[in-house]
Amino acid sequence: MRFWRRASHAVALSGGCAFATLLSLQAEPARAFDLSSLDVFGLFTKKDEPPAPSPSALPYRLEFDLGEADDAKTLTRSLQDASLLYRLRQDAPPDGESLSRRMATDLNPMIDALWSQGYFNADVTLVVDGVPLKVGTEPNATLVRTLEAHRNRDAVPITVVARPGKVFGLRRIDIVERDEAGAPAIADPVKVSRLKAGDPATAAALRAAQAALVDHMRAKSRPLAKVVELRPVVDHAAGIMDVTYVIAPGPLAGFGDITVGQTDEIPPEVVRSFIYLEPGDPYSPKALADTRRSIATLPAVGSVRIREGDKLDGAGNLPIFVEVTERPKRLLGFSARYSTIDGPAVKTYWEHRNLFGGAERLRLEASVFFAPRIDGTKLQRFGDFKESDLGGRFSFSFMKPALGGSRNDWLLDGVATRERVGLNRYGGYTARYGNVTTAIRHRFSDTFSIQGGIEVERGQTSDVLGQVDYTLVGIPLSVKYDSTDNLLDPTRGYRATASFTPYPTFLGSTVGIYQTKAAVSAYYALDEDARYILAGRIGFGSVSGASLDEIPATRRFYAGGGGSVRGYAYRSLSPLGPFGRIIGGRSLLEASVEARIKITDTIGIVPFFDAGTAFESSLPDSKQKLQMAAGLGFRYYTGIGPIRVDVAAPLNPRKGDKPVALYVSIGQAF
Repeated sequence: MRFWRRASHAVALSGGCAFATLLSLQAEPARAFDLSSLDVFGLFTKKDEPPAPSPSALPYRLEFDLGEADDAKTLTRSLQDASLLYRLRQDAPPDGESLSRRMATDLNPMIDALWSQGYFNADVTLVVDGVPLKVGTEPNATLVRTLEAHRNRDAVPITVVARPGKVFGLRRIDIVERDEAGAPAIADPVKVSRLKAGDPATAAALRAAQAALVDHMRAKSRPLAKVVELRPVVDHAAGIMDVTYVIAPGPLAGFGDITVGQTDEIPPEVVRSFIYLEPGDPYSPKALADTRRSIATLPAVGSVRIREGDKLDGAGNLPIFVEVTERPKRLLGFSARYSTIDGPAVKTYWEHRNLFGGAERLRLEASVFFAPRIDGTKLQRFGDFKESDLGGRFSFSFMKPALGGSRNDWLLDGVATRERVGLNRYGGYTARYGNVTTAIRHRFSDTFSIQGGIEVERGQTSDVLGQVDYTLVGIPLSVKYDSTDNLLDPTRGYRATASFTPYPTFLGSTVGIYQTKAAVSAYYALDEDARYILAGRIGFGSVSGASLDEIPATRRFYAGGGGSVRGYAYRSLSPLGPFGRIIGGRSLLEASVEARIKITDTIGIVPFFDAGTAFESSLPDSKQKLQMAAGLGFRYYTGIGPIRVDVAAPLNPRKGDKPVALYVSIGQAF
């Protein structure tokens, strides 16, 4: 369908006005495939160079003459997109008759392209050696002879002479409801359309207004809303357009029955447990988008399709149909990260996404990382390397979703770790421990959940305060809220987590402690396209119930690192003990703020500021100075998330802190 159709270039009416009936906003694309487009960088082909002259074909060279048009470059691109001559310029026709027909076919689509940009008095002529071909005329013998005169000599010079004229503006904008009783569905429809008198009468603007009207009505629980008629009237003499939209809001409706259809080998009841819509809830496109995202959090799910019924049911509600496809069941992967302070780390993982046919996920991970020296010695050459300079971690994670079709998930996690944390100047700690945690998570909605379980950990830590051999048996309780729009690259919403875990001695713990953690982050887009985002995070932690030297080093708090206070070594910010060595704290306070700025669709910069430290007391106080850092990040946005490169510098460095730190990873810092 075309946005406008005409019997000729202009239809003259009394009073010197011409009117066009618009049916579609884009010219139909030519059905041709330019193989030269495969050469992305133009290294092997020259797409603008025509084929060589030959006795059996008529190659041609196409040029565009836009005169004094202000936006000649943009209009030239529009004409090229609409032009069959341009698309087939590497496919020379056999004779002058064929080339002349190709030229004639091009005229109306190029006029359409200019009309779609608001140039309703545009004129396009194709010229070859002074012989013109205009809109509404047929190729004649003179043109054919002129074309044939170039056979086996050179490329036929074809010039597209386009004179756009002035851009037409909008004058009158009317939006009327068809056969609707009662209060109007849209209180201020012109405001919703975002059309204003004087704006250019472009196809894109009219299309966007139509979409905005429909989206607004659907967001108001009118799922069958549509624009039934679009009546544009173009006054060629005055250079303006009047436009009328006729809308049919349709009735207010809720969600009807939710039917789970195709699910491959995933049980339908598991999929249904991640759908928080209920029959009778008010219809909302956002609720459908949230449902799609909620189902997609199942590791076994590859894609989600939600289809709306085409009519309301007997109760006046709209039926919903859900189908999912399954991802490949097995996954084997590898990842690496690097920091100039913390050194390199590599990780390999294996995952099964539907282990027993109930969408169970089992993930095994093994990682090896550099363990920084904390005893004053340095690794200066390969011969200095020792086995203890490597740390390692092995972990497993199992999830059984939707127990009995409910919104309860069973989680089982375990880890075994050997690590050394700190830096030579301020020391640190070494640790070996194993941990197993099992829990039940209850999902109230796609954004809010609570979790409770049992945790057992045995290990040994050693630092300047001494060695602690310990056993911890606790009851971890947590709550989570996440309304953000993306896991790795959020642009809007909030995240909040809070946990409290008592490790009482009557359960078997060798030291009775009580640990509390909380973190809140917020994301605010300054513009509709989320190219400018403010992001902030604050974190808090506290452990009480025992003196610092009785608490295992791994359960004390430290700040610093790529996910904490950038610019400082990982877990190196804490109170100092004997010999000026870090000993960890019983409380923690961290804060970060970033401005995430997209320069292009794939490149962005992120200026940031971090602050934080650990405190000796069980609550943050003024005795410990906050360490601060600032820096600049670079982002390369991919389909799976941004690749992050951050350069950070401490603002109030301690003696021995490096002046600059570099971090490379996937995903935003928080």
